[in-house]
Amino acid sequence: MSFSGRYRQFAKQLTSCNFRVYAMDWTGHGGSDGLHGYVPSLDCVAADVGIFVKKIKLENPGVPCFLLGHSTGGSVVLKAALQPHIEAMLEGVILTSPALRVKPAHPLISVLAPVFSLVLPKIAFKGANKRGVPVSRDPAALLAKYSDPLVYTGSIRVRTGHEILRISSYLTQNLRSVTVPFLVLHGTADRVTDPLASRDLYNEAASRYKDIKLYEGFLHDLLFEPEREEIGADIINWMERRLQQQS
Repeated sequence: MSFSGRYRQFAKQLTSCNFRVYAMDWTGHGGSDGLHGYVPSLDCVAADVGIFVKKIKLENPGVPCFLLGHSTGGSVVLKAALQPHIEAMLEGVILTSPALRVKPAHPLISVLAPVFSLVLPKIAFKGANKRGVPVSRDPAALLAKYSDPLVYTGSIRVRTGHEILRISSYLTQNLRSVTVPFLVLHGTADRVTDPLASRDLYNEAASRYKDIKLYEGFLHDLLFEPEREEIGADIINWMERRLQQQS
């Protein structure tokens, strides 16, 4: 699982286009406190996102704000934006390879996960490890990810996995409740999260302003693909168009 520091290059691309960048690490990720890779509640993470956005808005009164989330982070951002008081602070959200309609490695996991998440929440479940699944077509990016001690690359912890399944299920059942403006981006060859679920989000969401960009043959970590500059430019162009609409 990732952390905000990996996105320095994209942050530089944003600041070069006059965007100010803030980032947060969840509990158990990156430089945050807690057991590495352990997330007791993604609902709490979504609430933390709301607190984070409010702090940013207070520091930058009158300045438009966008939220970006990748993979499970995309699910968290979307869940947060379902709250009217958080949506009201945002001009839009950007979701890269969001974790929607996540399916467990085995159907039995859906039955056992709620129990084990209470009894043995911090245990790493080897059967759910996707370490061997390629997430970028750039060998250097893969090496940098898996050699960074702040990136959790172990087997997924039971409570964390249960929380991902739970938030994914909730969002899948509530796609029609999404009203926040959004851009969703996904690689068609992604084997970690489902690009067809992103298509469903685009088709079903009630948002008046929504866009989707599918990249043929691209993998999961879009902003670490060889074409990362072009993908970053697509995100920036979308935000700039959104701001023009608001002016």
